Amino acid sequence: MQSLPIGIQNFKGLREDGYLYVDKTEVVYRLVGEAKAYFLSRPRRFGKSLLCSTLQAYFEGRKELFEGLAIEKLETQWQAYPVLYIDFNGQVYGSGLGLRATLHDHLSRWESKYGLQTPADFEALPIESQSVSLARRFYDAIVRIHEQTGKRVVVIVDEYDKPLLESLDNSEAQEQSRALFKGFFGNLKKLDEHLKFVFFTGVTKFSKVSIFSDLNQLRDISLEPDYETICGISADELMANFTKRVQNMADYNNVSCDECFALLKKNYDGYHFSRRMTDMYNPFSILRALASREFDFYWFSTGTPTFLVKHLTSVKSELDFKELTDGVSTSAGEITDYRPDNTNIIPLLYQTGYLTIKDYNPALQLFTLTYPNEEVKYGMLNSLAPAVTDRGDTSSSLAKIYKALNAKDVDSMMLVLKSVYASLPYIKPVYREDMDEEDRQDVLNKYIERDFQNVIYIFFLLMGQPTYSEVQNNLGRADCIVETDNYVYLFEFKVESSAEEALAQIRRHEYATRYAADRREVICVGVNFGRRKRNITEWKVEGRR
Repeated sequence: MQSLPIGIQNFKGLREDGYLYVDKTEVVYRLVGEAKAYFLSRPRRFGKSLLCSTLQAYFEGRKELFEGLAIEKLETQWQAYPVLYIDFNGQVYGSGLGLRATLHDHLSRWESKYGLQTPADFEALPIESQSVSLARRFYDAIVRIHEQTGKRVVVIVDEYDKPLLESLDNSEAQEQSRALFKGFFGNLKKLDEHLKFVFFTGVTKFSKVSIFSDLNQLRDISLEPDYETICGISADELMANFTKRVQNMADYNNVSCDECFALLKKNYDGYHFSRRMTDMYNPFSILRALASREFDFYWFSTGTPTFLVKHLTSVKSELDFKELTDGVSTSAGEITDYRPDNTNIIPLLYQTGYLTIKDYNPALQLFTLTYPNEEVKYGMLNSLAPAVTDRGDTSSSLAKIYKALNAKDVDSMMLVLKSVYASLPYIKPVYREDMDEEDRQDVLNKYIERDFQNVIYIFFLLMGQPTYSEVQNNLGRADCIVETDNYVYLFEFKVESSAEEALAQIRRHEYATRYAADRREVICVGVNFGRRKRNITEWKVEGRR
């Protein structure tokens, strides 16, 4: 079996060292033949850098690297073009200094390679003059390289948005980066006659960044069906390239090969990047799993992006975790553009890979988004629960709730939840100016109830218990149902009412009827929240067979 290219992003090294390569070159050939300038958004660790490196090798005319691949037969006129490759990985961008240093380093290397002049006093220039100097040097480099080689220039920009994402909490750095991008990459619009091909990748598409307004020739293929498989590994590709590895993993785990494929699919498959919804595996996770022969949260072991945790924390009162499981609807425009001032975190969760497309309604032109697989679902809850609950370690509380849940000890369970809820910081709801006092109280009640339901929902899901929210029958909807091997818990939540009224609603709407033939004991739990205390004030329990 060939070695697995875990974390390898250089196409030349991958091919020369004999690593297994899932052949994407047919799609690459179609890409370079259809248009001249592209933008592609994909989550981190999804193969964007390897794709950029493959494009670089192709445009440099490295035919020997493509031996035996699809493009070897498709391409009949191999040519070498000058390639300017800008990689924004591997640098710190908390301030505008990192971005200017990265661009200066790239320009210096190109200037040295092609015998162009590099200004000796660049670092002594004022910041504004540095930005102007960088833009002018980029413009001159492309023109001079074209004139010198007689070949138009290829520009490949990998992870363009990294400087912007790392400085989200620094408005001054954000503005400096945006201004620098505008002057630097705005050149590409004026240099069309000197350019052969332009390719940008990133996690997000910043709607206010001039790259996408000045460079209106960029074709965004992030949601195009023809390019949905350009990054990642499809089910067919997994079967064609990794069957021996899957069999090896199956033997190690004492399951059949078919069962192992099913477990891999459940944990790492399910990403969709167009309305066609071809299943795609996360390449980093699937390769790590096949190499170690263990099922684990590999994507999350690389760390949740800091900018996402910060953004999630700032808008957590707007986030309903139940909706993420059940599916949230959004338009194509909403999930492709990102605005830092947008309190709706759903587009960011999609772009970063925590949510994916699960359905498309052509009549309404709406996508339904939810978790792609088990790794992301439970990894996200594990990773982000501390940010939502403001508790650095949730494992102790989880263990106590799990023990109480399976022992039918509702009092102990509710006391733990009460202590968790007491740690939540107060976040003032956003009221419209035209709201009267009654409307404001309704909004506040919804905030309080949603906060508590989020905590309950996250904790029960993390314990691996089947958990359902807003379960509907012909009379109403149960707030939350949690199932264990021996018990079924029916929860109803009220704000500024009473636990008895919550129980009365369970009886009145006959939520327990659906479990009439179930051998397990049904336990009804009515819970009341106090608006002023912002916590559980009472609960009552009623058991039924």
